Amino acid sequence: MRSLFQIREGIHFLNHGSFGACPLPVFKVYRRWQKELEEQPVEFLGRRAPLLMAESREKLAAFLGTSAGNLVYTSNASTALNTVLKSLRLKPGDEILTSNHEYGAMDLCLDFVAEKTGAKVLRAKLDLPLQSREEVIDAFTDRMSESTRLLFLSHLSSTSALVFPLEELTAHCRERGILTVIDGAHVPGHRPLDLEALGADFYSGNCHKWMLSPKGAAFLYARKEVQSLVEPLVTSWGWRADMNEDSPFVALSHGSRFVMENEWQGTRDISAWLTIPAAIDFMKEHDWPMWQGKCHRRTLEARARLVEIAGLPEICPAHEDWIGQMAAFEIPPCDVIALQKKLYETHGVEVVGIEWENRSFLRFTVQAYNTDADLEAFEKALDCELKGDFQ
Repeated sequence: MRSLFQIREGIHFLNHGSFGACPLPVFKVYRRWQKELEEQPVEFLGRRAPLLMAESREKLAAFLGTSAGNLVYTSNASTALNTVLKSLRLKPGDEILTSNHEYGAMDLCLDFVAEKTGAKVLRAKLDLPLQSREEVIDAFTDRMSESTRLLFLSHLSSTSALVFPLEELTAHCRERGILTVIDGAHVPGHRPLDLEALGADFYSGNCHKWMLSPKGAAFLYARKEVQSLVEPLVTSWGWRADMNEDSPFVALSHGSRFVMENEWQGTRDISAWLTIPAAIDFMKEHDWPMWQGKCHRRTLEARARLVEIAGLPEICPAHEDWIGQMAAFEIPPCDVIALQKKLYETHGVEVVGIEWENRSFLRFTVQAYNTDADLEAFEKALDCELKGDFQ
């Protein structure tokens, strides 16, 4: 499988989670779309784009278990989540409930929205190690009140690489009239995802991480009942467009004002979005569930060895309910960012160093292109640096 990816030789690339990696067959489709765009930009963007985008959106919707009118393409999950959070009409006294495991950029966005609206951000504290899904659910339900307007939560945390029990939490929120905004940046192509069954009001995921598409491809999902709450970050030709059912543009937007208003945002290279069907076909052709299962098992096995080297307890049980193909583990206190740099520059090992709650963690991934040699190199490098009392 490594020969189908473009990872540079000589690097033990164990950080698929940050930006993903696009396989060569999909990348060739991407370049083909870019070439067609440049050969006749007016024809491509002015005439063909609505149909091409609709066809791509339909394929993605089927992959995610929803309808195409509930999805819009965005360049990344952060943009999609900003769109939702800055649309909601929060007011002083309203509470946004989230966790202490969220992606740093989205933490900043939540604080920004709170400052602008007068709402308050409450962060449920999930201490590590975690042992049961019930303690996670209780940490949130115990903080919910009549003032809670919004639950913002990662499906799979970028910080701790833990999977959270969303189905139960979205059900609790629906019963209480609390909106749910879910950061699923790491989930599509990594974990099974059925958006309708999940029950979230809003959900964003990246396609350029685990779905293997080129960079700059993500989506925003909104349940039909809440789509009217979303205001586009960019007001363009789709804003308050004529929704005449005879209009070809309406038909190609699946009759969805949500799509019309949020996807028509001026001149953009749409090639990455058009490549998503090729990424889905690549996964199907190569029996991706088999690779996901194999990589998951290797992740758990590697984590057990790395935890032993680090000499600290596991942060969660070794089970697929908690961990996919990405895992984090605690190491003795140190300058973890400097350690990350040392692992790469000295040993050629690309992983992530994380400072969280005054503790040090390393995060790694196992993708189909990773070999046993990659994991062995990481284990030897970590053992070497920790025995050297890395500071």
